[in-house]
Amino acid sequence: MSKTLIIAEHDGQNLNLSTAKCVACAAKIGNDIDVIVMGSGIDGISAQAARIEGVSTVIAIEADDLAQILAVNLAAEVVAMADGYSHIMGPSTTFGRDLMPTIAALLGVNQVSDIAAVTGSHQFQRPIYAGNAVVDVAAPEGVTVVATVRTASWKAAGDGAGATVEARAASSVASDHSRYVSLQSGGGERPDLQTATRVVAGGRALGSEEDFELIYSLADLIGAGAGASRAAVDAGYCPNDMQVGQTGKIISPDLYIAFGISGAIQHITGIKDAGTIVAVNKDTEAPIFEVADIGLAADLFTVIPEMKALLG
Repeated sequence: MSKTLIIAEHDGQNLNLSTAKCVACAAKIGNDIDVIVMGSGIDGISAQAARIEGVSTVIAIEADDLAQILAVNLAAEVVAMADGYSHIMGPSTTFGRDLMPTIAALLGVNQVSDIAAVTGSHQFQRPIYAGNAVVDVAAPEGVTVVATVRTASWKAAGDGAGATVEARAASSVASDHSRYVSLQSGGGERPDLQTATRVVAGGRALGSEEDFELIYSLADLIGAGAGASRAAVDAGYCPNDMQVGQTGKIISPDLYIAFGISGAIQHITGIKDAGTIVAVNKDTEAPIFEVADIGLAADLFTVIPEMKALLG
């Protein structure tokens, strides 16, 4: 029987929810599902992966050169064990978009990107044109399918199973032409944007990096992730890893609150799978009101303090 291999995404301490969403997608294909966890000190992460419903085996590979997120090292390890799998899948997150093309290149196959629906073992659907159209994609039979999963389109597989954890020695060696230097993150203790159930985002209307603190303070008050429009990022109000949209992160929180974001199509692409969209903007003609479930034509500098006073 064909088998699917899911590459687990984690931060060294906890498994990212994107892994369970990949499992949900893979379950639609119908193969046995294995999850590979790579890193150092990964016993706890492997145990988390083993609890995902639908997983047959968790393959834990521990090595010092796998401790950091370096695609060239991780990809070599995956390729070394690829022969036993008809499908190799990872999330369409920053992690997956870096890693999966490297795996596809090493295997000499084309990558299937952003799977939003499975219609057959080698037939998929994915959005194109900023989400305005859906295209059918067919991968060749008999060729390994390397794909990324559009996590915003899938609910995470359930928790509570008990898959076998199989420890294996690394079979590849560290790259001699790439090395890990450092990791810089602007997210602090806030939830990851791509897995947060609530997200508060700001646009260019905030006016400055100092005033963008309003977004952070409200996000922290309700335990939300903090996001931004491309205009806010380009203006230097916040780091680019906060950008939501077609050229940023595609998210699907239960609640998305946008302050001072006009709603360009590129931004709407990143939030269209959100459960409830709330928009606050002084411009009553702002396009975001067309997709918002709740819209408020008001000054964000008045609304945010009032919301904090009511929630505090």
